[in-house]
Amino acid sequence: MCAAIAVATVAAMTGCKKQTDKTTNDKFSYNVDKFYDLEVLRYRVEGFEQLSLQQKQLVFYLSEAALQGRDILYDQNCHYNLRIRRALEAVYLNKTRNGQNTLENAADEQDRLFEKYLKRVWFSNGIHHHYSEDKFLPEFSREWFEAALAEAGYTLDKEVIDVMFDPALMQKRMAQADGVDLIAASAGNYYGDGMTQADAEAWYAAHKDNSEQPKWIGLNSQLVKVDGKVEERVYRIGGLYSAALEKVVESLRKALEFAETEEQKAVIEKLIAYNETGDLDTFNEYCIAWVKDLDSRVDFVNGFTETYADPLGITGTWEAMVNFKNVESTHRTELISQNAQWFEDNSPTDPKYKKEEVKGVSAKVITAAMLGGDCYPATPIGINLPNANWIRKEYGSKSVSIDNLSHAYDEAAKGNGFAEEFVIDEETRKRAEQYGTLCNDLHTDLHECAGHGSGKLMPGVTKENLKEHGSTIEEARADLFGLYYLADPKLVELGLLPDKDAYKAGYYQQMMNGLMTQLVRIEPGKDIEEAHMRDRQLIANWVYQHAENKEVEIVDRDGKHYLRINDYEGLRRLFGELLREIQRVTSEGDYAAAKELVETYAVKVNPELHKEILERYKKLDLAPYKGFVNPVYTLVKDEAGNVTDVTIGYTEGYVEQHLRYSRDYSFLPDVN
Repeated sequence: MCAAIAVATVAAMTGCKKQTDKTTNDKFSYNVDKFYDLEVLRYRVEGFEQLSLQQKQLVFYLSEAALQGRDILYDQNCHYNLRIRRALEAVYLNKTRNGQNTLENAADEQDRLFEKYLKRVWFSNGIHHHYSEDKFLPEFSREWFEAALAEAGYTLDKEVIDVMFDPALMQKRMAQADGVDLIAASAGNYYGDGMTQADAEAWYAAHKDNSEQPKWIGLNSQLVKVDGKVEERVYRIGGLYSAALEKVVESLRKALEFAETEEQKAVIEKLIAYNETGDLDTFNEYCIAWVKDLDSRVDFVNGFTETYADPLGITGTWEAMVNFKNVESTHRTELISQNAQWFEDNSPTDPKYKKEEVKGVSAKVITAAMLGGDCYPATPIGINLPNANWIRKEYGSKSVSIDNLSHAYDEAAKGNGFAEEFVIDEETRKRAEQYGTLCNDLHTDLHECAGHGSGKLMPGVTKENLKEHGSTIEEARADLFGLYYLADPKLVELGLLPDKDAYKAGYYQQMMNGLMTQLVRIEPGKDIEEAHMRDRQLIANWVYQHAENKEVEIVDRDGKHYLRINDYEGLRRLFGELLREIQRVTSEGDYAAAKELVETYAVKVNPELHKEILERYKKLDLAPYKGFVNPVYTLVKDEAGNVTDVTIGYTEGYVEQHLRYSRDYSFLPDVN
């Protein structure tokens, strides 16, 4: 998915203070757990009880399929991850007597540090931070861990333990530094041992599909060297990750029985066939069928989709999400979708890069029902698929905003003190409180519904032209599109904003986050690595450095720095100028210009400002990253074994859930 990991409201940009998890089905609590820089929340699936029994069973089996690919992502992130996770869980179960007790209050400090590390591995689906890409090291000692393994009767090879504890080994999940071999320097398992960037680029160039309806070569495979020759290991049943994909297909076949429409049945059948064969023509057929399925209320994403984690931006990570349409809230996205051609025609970009006819941009607000793979525990709050430009051009795309996850972020963060610390004055804080959530939702909608679907590529240009900078540039393009139109009177005319000044809340949030407050996610001395963070800094930093009339500035007040916007209309003009250039870069596949934009504005951090932001943030005792635990669905049967209902529960804790998932949804061998 072209996923929007959008800026939340001022309150929700961060985390919330730790609260004891006292959730019951009668009293809902959003807050579950907090450790290191991570906050675990709960989301509510409003409206599930009102679905029909057929729809509930469809959600149930699609949710099973969403969980059964869990091991795939661990292995894609690093080929040591499954061995490490299973060893950690064996030690934990041994120490807690089958997981019935937590180590959080253990007398031994090493026990407590061990539990925190295991929680971190679960959150990141491996040993590298889910956002910064850096490997995180255990705080407990190697000697303690080796003794704990022996006590649990579990054997782990020395080389695996070395990877855990040696800071010099596999430092980055995905390397992006200029001048390094992006494959050799990355711990991600998208390429086999001995593969180099030159090897992969040569193979992709030789196998590129230059037809008018190209296959996405490399989307579902790992490249390896065999006797010095590059070969492809395809993700499919009978191929790589077969054991997990067999289980996914098994649940998809059960879901097929409860499909709402013939169109939805065709989607599931094509996905099954794709998992069975790995055939990329079948994948294209699946994408087209998925775009055409507009009448089903329940929907889903399942498979190898986003390419952010591949250093070359080609191979997809495994992810899944099950959802259903929020009928009441969808009016907002429908209005944007219905006016997609107007947005395209009135964009500040060069006319030759605009689409003459915007086709099939369907948009809706959804309620997430289950998260899996690369959507769990951390998840996007917006989706725009499919990613293939020719399918988008000929058949359209689906754009969604995930309402209940955004709501959970906002609810969990109320009263955390962040706005009082970082927003410049009371007037700006009140505007953010009044309009911040609305502006954030609208920006996400514009990003997904109109931004990703806007513009066109010149003949012969593909997504791969921008190489490692493609994801950052594409997210910046969609964000800028949303920002430019957030201030347009058209939104007031459509009834999407209440007045001509409401957009200012969104502008302030975006600029403050891009220039200052997202730095709380970066360790001192580190560069910005993640594509969405780079996108936000690129926009904010470019605008700041081009604000010749001080449209926006950073001011010092009693030793603290704050963002001040002096000219909101001038700021919009600057957004338009940058959008015009980034659309040109995208349309022409101008790699040199993309590289210059990213490396000049998106990567480096002001060390003095960074230090100050971290010190101010630390006093608030907040966590900058958030993720979720899933609800639990249960089939209710009568005495004859017939399903009479599907219930939903919210009582499962973070540790309990991950231990259950490892017990019930772990199908791959340690080494794949």
